[in-house]
Order: sequence, then C-alpha cells, then structure tokens
Amino acid sequence: QVQLVESGGGLVQPGGSLRLSCAVSGLTFSTYHMAWFRQVPGEEREFVAGIVWSGAATFYADSVNGRFTISRDDAKNTVYLQMSSLKFGDAAVYYCAAAQVVSRSVIDYDYWGQGTQVTVSS
Repeated sequence: QVQLVESGGGLVQPGGSLRLSCAVSGLTFSTYHMAWFRQVPGEEREFVAGIVWSGAATFYADSVNGRFTISRDDAKNTVYLQMSSLKFGDAAVYYCAAAQVVSRSVIDYDYWGQGTQVTVSS
C-alpha cells in the first residue's frame, strides 16, 4: 500500500519560514519524481515545485522561485519543501505527489498525500 504522509504545516507570519516533509512508503521512492502542489478552497490544485528521481534537477512555479526549495533524502524516503519569505498568497493546503514522468500537471501524478495546511497570518 502506497502512502505519502505530509507534515510540518502550521501558522506562520508573513516573511516567515516553514519546512514541509513528506514521508513515502510502499513504492520504490528513488525511482519516482516527486512534487509539491497546493490548493486553496474553490481553486484548482497548482504546481509548486518538483524534483526528479535522481535529485539532479528541480523546477519551480514562478510564484515561488527563489523563495522555496525542494529536496529529497532517498535514505529516508522523504521529500522536503523549505519555504521562506512566506506571503499571504502562499496560504493553502500543500500536497506531495509522486510520478513516473517529469511534469507540472496534476493528472500525471500517480500518488498523493492527504495534505498539510499552511496558514500565513499576522
């Protein structure tokens, strides 16, 4: 049974930082491309950041480029999202996802976590 379990969400002030984690089990983690998406109620889920299976390449949405960093630890079967300089617009439920293709599209991801809430408020 494949499981992706996110953690690390919470309440943060504008300009603050958070690190999200996603622990993966039930699949060969080192062979999957991983990504973070986010979703606000009433809106479509949007791509945030991705990392290829080897960790050799990362890619980001323009809105977070330079502020967020995705990384992976294959020894721990975990992918991370370091978020800095957080803005009100970053508030959302953040989901990690696994795919066998490199993509920014929701439909290409095979497995999803349950999400973790990030709230940005002063």
